[in-house]
Amino acid sequence: MAAVANGIKHLSTGDIFRGLSPASENGKLFASYANAGKLVPDEVTIQIFSRYVGGLIDTNKFDPIKGTFLLDGIPRTVAQAELIKNVVNIKHIFVLEIEDYSVITERLLKRATIEGRKDDTDESIVRARIEEYETKTAAVLSVYDPSLITKINGTGTPEEVFRDVLNAYIIIRQKQLL
Repeated sequence: MAAVANGIKHLSTGDIFRGLSPASENGKLFASYANAGKLVPDEVTIQIFSRYVGGLIDTNKFDPIKGTFLLDGIPRTVAQAELIKNVVNIKHIFVLEIEDYSVITERLLKRATIEGRKDDTDESIVRARIEEYETKTAAVLSVYDPSLITKINGTGTPEEVFRDVLNAYIIIRQKQLL
């Protein structure tokens, strides 16, 4: 979990999964899916996510009354969107749009080199993830009211996209406070 801004914490399920001890049951389970280019099943994902969030609250690293999570990578399916309702209250959704999938493939291959991410080195795995997005993740948006969804151009640099998300968040937050 990384602090994004005052009271906002970036929480990435990918970071949570990669942070699991490889010797743990959850770590082994995650690795078996990631190494095959597959996503962890919905129930397992929410279970691990829920325990992680609970741990942050229990150890006083996050105050759910004062703080906000910027979720990254969750929910990925309609089932996760339903299951996560018991864990967090989704207030808004930012969708990073990239129409040219070669941009995504290029970024993941570069990330694999920089971060040593084995799960990003195989183009067929990257393509499988894109297909998974098209068939399952895109449908998540239908679960939520369209007024909760803001689309962001995801083709810029990571810094530009991050800036655009934060600016959109600030505008939305100001409207909610009025």
